[in-house]
Amino acid sequence: MKSNYLRLFIGVLISAVFIWLALRGLHLPDVWAGLRSAEYAWLIPSIAVYFVAVWARTWRWDYLLRPMKRIPLRRLFPVVVIGYMGNNVYPFRAGELLRAFVLRQQEDVSMSSSLATIVVERVFDGLVMLLFVFVALPFAPLPSETIRLVVVIGSAVFLGALIVFFAVAAVPQRFLRLTEWFTARLVPARLRAPVLSFARRFIDGLAALRSGRGLLMIFLTSVVIWLLETVKYWFVMRAFDFNVSFFALMLMNGVVNLATTLPSAPGYIGTFDGPGIAVLSLYGVDPAVAAAYTLTLHAALWLPITLLGIYYMVRIQLRWADIGRAAAGGGLSEPEQNGAADEATPATDNKKVHA
Repeated sequence: MKSNYLRLFIGVLISAVFIWLALRGLHLPDVWAGLRSAEYAWLIPSIAVYFVAVWARTWRWDYLLRPMKRIPLRRLFPVVVIGYMGNNVYPFRAGELLRAFVLRQQEDVSMSSSLATIVVERVFDGLVMLLFVFVALPFAPLPSETIRLVVVIGSAVFLGALIVFFAVAAVPQRFLRLTEWFTARLVPARLRAPVLSFARRFIDGLAALRSGRGLLMIFLTSVVIWLLETVKYWFVMRAFDFNVSFFALMLMNGVVNLATTLPSAPGYIGTFDGPGIAVLSLYGVDPAVAAAYTLTLHAALWLPITLLGIYYMVRIQLRWADIGRAAAGGGLSEPEQNGAADEATPATDNKKVHA
């Protein structure tokens, strides 16, 4: 419990720093004027495009899960939406744990294995964000040393993670033996069996990386997802009195989403807004207009999927207590066989939900 409060405190502190950096020097009445003068009808196509991107995310996750279980997209889509709702209302991207938790309850898929696929998703997302930054460079050069530093660190982290995952997927038994060796020497006896069980299931979740065709499909789908999200940025921009190139929005998208990998308060407060305002300001957009745009964009990304996630949560009778348990990692303890859904709280009754 204390660790949960500590994590929340750290996230809130980081968000507060980003908010202070974002609002420093802004004339808030000008931001309010920008919000009042916006043409909010442009949010309708932006939200529609975003949900197309969420459907593409569902298809990508289905592709990663196929070595373990084929799940119809209409059943998988609500699980994805509930997970993104969890990211929006809990700190530290706890919605990823929630997504794995709900998938176990609904489809009897091991949490450890599904978490491996979710981590792979995040790695590919990070790599595509970096790709967007590098593609945009000839048309919208990086305007500050801080952003350059973020790109360099992000490149090292995501490329390093991808190399490790490729290696594990290529020779899973060798890495499992290595895990057993370290576990026997470093982990207390009572924890060895759960650690090894988690490792086996996590390695199983990387099976999709063993296929060249699978890798290509995952990468291309990731590019499509983030291009669609940049189109959303463009639609929201049309509601405001400024214009930057699509490449500048790609750069903003990349930098903002790299920043949201940092711990923050729920809903990426601050870590989304601060970098977004900073990037647009450095490209000549009035800071007050940039702030009004970024706040509107953030709301348009946060509110629709959060409301839909709550709707699906009610449909499957998922309680907030269940979400809190999943967000705290309480669902990670699984028996060796896939009957883990039997441990689920009775409130869900293992009911399937359809989109």
